[in-house]
Amino acid sequence: MVDLRDITVPTDPDEALAAVVALRRLADSIERQAVRSALRQGWPWSRIAQALGITKQAAHKRLSDVAADNSST
Repeated sequence: MVDLRDITVPTDPDEALAAVVALRRLADSIERQAVRSALRQGWPWSRIAQALGITKQAAHKRLSDVAADNSST
């Protein structure tokens, strides 16, 4: 695992903002994969929400399409 303290923040705004976008996309992808895995293992939305540090309603609103993916496979 990468120690985030070792990452150098670019001083150029274009590069720094591009890095922010890339990190958000990566985080979103990891989150969706983890939620899909949790749902396949039978986790309830309340447990997923607790793991993400958000409410059950917020988790379901933001990630309910992952559940749809889960039910179609």
